[in-house]
Amino acid sequence: MTPSWTWLVRNGRSDRRLFLGLAAGLTTAGLATGGCSLPPILRSQSPEDADDPVAAGVRLIADYALAVGGFPLTVESVGLVTGLPGTGSDPPNSSHRAALITEMEKRGVVYPNQLLASKDTEMVLVRGYLRPGIQKGDHFDVELRVPQRSECLSLRGGWLMETRLRQFAEVQSQVLEGKIMALAQGAVLVDPSADGERDRLKLTRGRVLGGGIAAESRKLGLAIRREHQNVITSAQMGNAINQRFHSFDGGVKRGVATPETDKYIELTVHPRYKDNVERYMRVVRALPIKENASQLIARLALLERQLLEPITAATAAIKLEALAKDGVKALVKGAANSDPEVRFYAAEALAYLDEAAAVAPLAEAARHPAFRAYALTALSAMDDYAAYEALRELLDVESAETRYGAFRALWAMNPQDEVVRGESMNDQFSYHLVESKAQPMVHVTRSFRAEVVLFGPDQRLQTPLLLDAGKEIQIVSHGGDEITVSRIAVGDEQKRTVSTKLDDVIRAVVALGGDYPDVVQALQQAKSRHHLESRFEIDALPAGGRSYDRDKDDDEEENGRQFTVANPLPGLFARPGKGDGERRKKTSSSDNDNDPQPSLVDKLTDWLR
Repeated sequence: MTPSWTWLVRNGRSDRRLFLGLAAGLTTAGLATGGCSLPPILRSQSPEDADDPVAAGVRLIADYALAVGGFPLTVESVGLVTGLPGTGSDPPNSSHRAALITEMEKRGVVYPNQLLASKDTEMVLVRGYLRPGIQKGDHFDVELRVPQRSECLSLRGGWLMETRLRQFAEVQSQVLEGKIMALAQGAVLVDPSADGERDRLKLTRGRVLGGGIAAESRKLGLAIRREHQNVITSAQMGNAINQRFHSFDGGVKRGVATPETDKYIELTVHPRYKDNVERYMRVVRALPIKENASQLIARLALLERQLLEPITAATAAIKLEALAKDGVKALVKGAANSDPEVRFYAAEALAYLDEAAAVAPLAEAARHPAFRAYALTALSAMDDYAAYEALRELLDVESAETRYGAFRALWAMNPQDEVVRGESMNDQFSYHLVESKAQPMVHVTRSFRAEVVLFGPDQRLQTPLLLDAGKEIQIVSHGGDEITVSRIAVGDEQKRTVSTKLDDVIRAVVALGGDYPDVVQALQQAKSRHHLESRFEIDALPAGGRSYDRDKDDDEEENGRQFTVANPLPGLFARPGKGDGERRKKTSSSDNDNDPQPSLVDKLTDWLR
């Protein structure tokens, strides 16, 4: 049973997997218009060379406006995890505790102090990141950690109940709170490998995958530079954008730009760029406001020359992509170029124009670590069947990153496709059996969404074995071809006898009430104790910021020293709160052994003291 506030109020005590949360934060008008201290990920660029006589005659949107709203927005809260197996603590008196008690009383909890005193509960700080362009109802990860001075031993087995998340802002050394930006709840995932006092830091941090739900959509837009602020310029820019980008709403064609004032143009994200919002904004800013036929011809010739030079290829490809069909001829030429950098940038731009010429070079590029994340995202944006087939073929390669990256790209292309649709396991996680000719592999996630993927449906466990799936479920075999999955709880003892097939074992765990953290724990134990011969990977995500070695031609996660891709890491493979140039580790942010920087929640409560 999913816990609810009504149940908690009626019963007046803690129960397994309950969470009570409080959120506090701030939304200011300055943030709504991009005027905040956070570094925007949509950086200003000059899309034309001012010294070139051809370029000087054409004015682009980037010359008139800056992109705003393109930074991840941090939302935070103070809350309470319950359902712990005696590993929680009674939090000391603090403003955190006082705020939590106030929220509990608002929720109708009669004895909040009694609930907090239970060893089955623990007060936590909750944090999430609302990505640029997120829409109301979209899901995102939330991170949990216990406050300093907490005596909590572990958050494993806990449940995050509905939590109100708000934004914080610091104004003149004071931290203020704003409206509710999101809600969050769900099973807490703690690093399954963490155990004992040595790993206490890892045990007292966790994550709820996809547990956050945006309460409102985040807007993107263009802020017109002061010297160009007038209604005519705003209207001309909106018209130029809507001629290039539009979508259909109930069969009605609608442009993506709405000039709100002479200072600001609101944008909606075009569906083709839903997983690469920063690229979308770069293309928008590369649109010409006014350009006659002769100027277009001259500029196309210039951009083609720039595209064929590796040092200018990235910028030229964006500008040609902005020109839509007019830029295709030059991009096709670039996609056939012998230089891998030129070939990649041209093919990437062609993909967002849904041109079939992009497929072959991008499928090749996806096998190289430096290009992989960008190539897979571009293929996922296409409606072309050849792109779908290329991604399916990549499910058979040995590289874990390429294989799982192709799976996620197929899911982004069409979540209902039979190859990646999978099934929901008690609404706790998504489970997928994928045919693959490569070495059998099990992949689980610690970000994005709760998901287990078996590449190779017929994988088996080696017996004898003894595994834990959470605090109440055990997986036991004394040898042979049978495994017993048992749930041992007060007043509730159940058993399932299944084969050694991994699929059967996972389903038995779920049938006995196991959730995603339970399954992940069992899988990681099986691998570490040598009961799982298959490859086991956690967050094998293609990364950004890697170098390409022109002399290396393999399919493994290695790096060369020639050049790095100039484009930002697409959102499809980004991790919450991470910069686009950072190398991704195959561990969650909760694995960091260093104490995090104080959040604005910390600053607020310190100030209230």
